[in-house]
Amino acid sequence: MRKEVFHMKRIAAIAVSIIVFVFLVQGCANTPVEVSAATPDLIEVVVLEIEAPNFTPTPKLTPTVPPPTVAPTATPATTPSAANGTLQLTLEQLKQYNGKNGNPIYIAVDGVIYDVTNDHHWKTGTHEGYSGGKDLTDAIMNKSPHGISVLEGVPIVGKLVTG
Repeated sequence: MRKEVFHMKRIAAIAVSIIVFVFLVQGCANTPVEVSAATPDLIEVVVLEIEAPNFTPTPKLTPTVPPPTVAPTATPATTPSAANGTLQLTLEQLKQYNGKNGNPIYIAVDGVIYDVTNDHHWKTGTHEGYSGGKDLTDAIMNKSPHGISVLEGVPIVGKLVTG
């Protein structure tokens, strides 16, 4: 009986070895396996169904660059009130609002200070030879072909005061 068991184990080991050998040879063969045109779709669907639930995307880490620091500019203590139109500036203080060093562009006309920063005509801080940060009452009222009407809709940030 021991001999029979030994032979059975030997036959099983040989059979397993042959099966493994056949799979290895078939898998390593240089000849391509012919597959029908419908097979890739089927394989793709199966692979997606098998792999998709287990797939967890790994976020790519990109280095962050801190924003450049801007040197502080001289701004009057009343600047926060520019948003509600109650800013009060002297001619000397108005000069710094010329669009340079990150400052907005303000002009004064007839005692009212206007913010022309977002007006495309003033994007360089000048318009028609006039610079921001100045009282342009004479230029707008007496020399400009459009007069004060051009300032309709321009944000008012405050008023010009003597000082």
